[in-house]
Amino acid sequence: MMKRLAIGGLALTGVGGLLAACAPLTGDAQASSQELASKAAPETGDGLESGGGTQSVPTAPPPEENGPGEEAEQSVVSSSRPEGRRPSGSATVEIDRVGDLVFDAGQVQTVRPDIFQPGHYSLFDILVHLSQEGRLELAYHFDESADTHVIDAINGDDGWWHQAFYSAGWPEPSVFRMDMYPYKSNAVVRSMRRKGSFLEDVLAAFRDEVKQLAANNGHVIIPEVTIDSPVGRWEFEDVEVIPHNVRADVLQPGVITALDALLSLEDQAKLAHVGLTWYDSIGPADPVDSFWVEEVENAQAVGGCGFVYETGPRQFSGFQGSHIHIPADVRVTVSPEYALWFWICLGRGAL
Repeated sequence: MMKRLAIGGLALTGVGGLLAACAPLTGDAQASSQELASKAAPETGDGLESGGGTQSVPTAPPPEENGPGEEAEQSVVSSSRPEGRRPSGSATVEIDRVGDLVFDAGQVQTVRPDIFQPGHYSLFDILVHLSQEGRLELAYHFDESADTHVIDAINGDDGWWHQAFYSAGWPEPSVFRMDMYPYKSNAVVRSMRRKGSFLEDVLAAFRDEVKQLAANNGHVIIPEVTIDSPVGRWEFEDVEVIPHNVRADVLQPGVITALDALLSLEDQAKLAHVGLTWYDSIGPADPVDSFWVEEVENAQAVGGCGFVYETGPRQFSGFQGSHIHIPADVRVTVSPEYALWFWICLGRGAL
């Protein structure tokens, strides 16, 4: 497995730029591989600027304070065996109608030891920790049919959901199980109330995943996996995904992640090569502590161009909640309806 992991000293490449902004393939971005190749920004001094009249794929601009600055930032790549840092220090969670609650990130323990290694935990675990300390009243239960903990009430109020983003990120809609969402130091975590049928729709999608998993006798089989790159577009049906335990430092053995879909296609000789690089940090984003997909077949991240992904229920595809900035190597998957990896380019104007 480790032969796939390219661990070397890199300056800010496509992954560094893509950490700060990405968008689903829509409009002009839904181009042929030849058109996409013509839009790839050449490598330049700062790793983000496009030149020579090169176009970049349109993207949704992030808040200015969260994106990379005008000056080039160096990424930091681990030279030793990579391992994610455990959360530590003082941290804060924002809760509607309650306020900002400070907690010791090194003291939280997980209620999902089937998912997380000791010392690592989810956003949900923070609320449980605060409840155990008597800082808030949390009522919850585990819904086996959805494979997730469900919040019944916080301080007597119901209808809770979550929002989070990592260092140098920005707020985005999320449809992802709160008790599988890894917490990292310097993350922003919010709990807010949602009205209407949103929560019912999300739980219904989670239950559909569990039903699909059971129908496949416990095997994760993704109906559609698509990879769109400058050198080609690949579409696969009914891809069986197996765990590769790339992040055994954070996740328990056997836990399947979004990254495992690509690695399984490589195992099955449906893809010839998947190249990964470990980043401790990227520009202002610290910690990153994850492997990033920098090469699929002959398409390699360079300049402001590279791969991003989304996976989950199609009902919430794109920026409706499936496209979220959790690194693929720690994004736990149950039995998603689809997985999409696509290529985007970011020029200075796109930021």
